[in-house]
Amino acid sequence: ESFESDGSLDTPVGWIPGLQHARLRDLPFATRTTNPNAILLNCLRDEVQDDLRAPAIIFNIFEEFEQEIFDELKKLYPHQLHPIGPLSLLERHVVPNDSPVRAHRPTLWKDDDNCLDWLDAQPDGSVVYVNYGSIAVLSEQHFREFAWGLAGSKHRFLWIVRRDVVKDMAGVLNKEFHDEVKDRAMIASWCAQDKVLDHPSVGAFLTHCGWNSMVEAVCGGKPMICCAYFAEQPTNCRFAAKVWGVGVEIDPDVKRENICELVKEMMEGEEGKRMKAKALEWKKKAEVATAVGGSAYLSFDKVLDVLNSPVE
Repeated sequence: ESFESDGSLDTPVGWIPGLQHARLRDLPFATRTTNPNAILLNCLRDEVQDDLRAPAIIFNIFEEFEQEIFDELKKLYPHQLHPIGPLSLLERHVVPNDSPVRAHRPTLWKDDDNCLDWLDAQPDGSVVYVNYGSIAVLSEQHFREFAWGLAGSKHRFLWIVRRDVVKDMAGVLNKEFHDEVKDRAMIASWCAQDKVLDHPSVGAFLTHCGWNSMVEAVCGGKPMICCAYFAEQPTNCRFAAKVWGVGVEIDPDVKRENICELVKEMMEGEEGKRMKAKALEWKKKAEVATAVGGSAYLSFDKVLDVLNSPVE
């Protein structure tokens, strides 16, 4: 439709409380329509309405991270909102060390443990970790631009490339590419992302901006190079750059020069240093929030109270 290319999507969202930093293009993908009967839009609306009828709504983040949003939501739903995350940090304080829950790692793909061994051999803060998530699929053109943008940056990188992420993987990651990046890159099919993002060798995270990835980056104190694709990812991307101060946005028209420039700035530049410092601040705040007596910890107690309350 015309609004996709006529500049309309750059209109600031000034009428939604808490989203004054966003543009129309940053709203969840399902809302990007002029048809009020669009299937995805109505599915999203119905799901939200169902959520709001629940006695408790839990969020995998701590309140301070999205303070403006929670301030606005509390005006409408003062008793239902329970920000109890990051859950991976909360787990340390509410799940016993000998619990089988500790060993449970739900994942769609098998981890390659060699990733951590490779990171152990790299200097602190020297590696760009790249992962597009568990379901995103790239065009061959975008995949090629990412590959040569990373290669052109001359920085070390750990790149997670699922077998289904692009059709002609071998045609892009050919001998020329491997010769260019040898001794400074590892390419794997999957990894334990929370452990990778917590590793001292990782200096930045190139991400599709799925919420789990964003939260794990917060836990690891890592700044982000953001390339959103669908769902709520554009919103997360915008907030990382404009609200949380820990991210930069890749141009939607993916070009290797842009990727190379952003990687260099994040790893070498003053703005990159500022974002790394800010990411570490958020990591500390997340740890405080989920520790005993912290805001997320206390919110979790309230969720337990709701679950243990008699059903009316």
